[in-house]
Amino acid sequence: MRKIIVFNSMSLDGYYTGPNGEIDWFIHDPEVDHAAHQRMNPDTILFGRATYQMFESYWPQVAMNPNAPEGARLMADELNQMTKVVFSTTLTEVNWENSKLFHGNLAAKVRKLKTDEGADITIFGSGTLVQQLAQEGLIDEYLLLVMPVVVGGGKLLFKDVQKTKLERLETKSFKSGVVLLHYRIGQDAG
Repeated sequence: MRKIIVFNSMSLDGYYTGPNGEIDWFIHDPEVDHAAHQRMNPDTILFGRATYQMFESYWPQVAMNPNAPEGARLMADELNQMTKVVFSTTLTEVNWENSKLFHGNLAAKVRKLKTDEGADITIFGSGTLVQQLAQEGLIDEYLLLVMPVVVGGGKLLFKDVQKTKLERLETKSFKSGVVLLHYRIGQDAG
């Protein structure tokens, strides 16, 4: 069965965005990006509407920009090739290549995706999606980048999520101050 791995940046006080959805406090560190990339190999990304629209407005253009850093172009190419499943009640179409729009039952669709053939599935951002899937017991691992900042308000990554026991797989700190936390759901969770 395919795993669902949440890959998210968050503040020390648990927020994945600021009060107005801002993420300008994220630290972009190639060393961190490389480390995160080594710990997962998904072929599918799950998105909520807001994160999908943010990614779709940025990454396809990076792939075609010869002046973009090589690492960013490689990431853009990889994202372009991956299957992107977008869960939204308001979008009527998605235009980024390899994207599919889904309006139905989130948990049922994700359960089906987990049993399909393929590599692992990841979620970037999309905190509401993370919360809903965590409540359904459908998250297998968390790969969290804790930024050295206290935001003081915004959207909490684990808002309204039930108590869940996690097993630490790894902790790694970087010169930038970012700490990578890698957990899987504990054996007696659920």
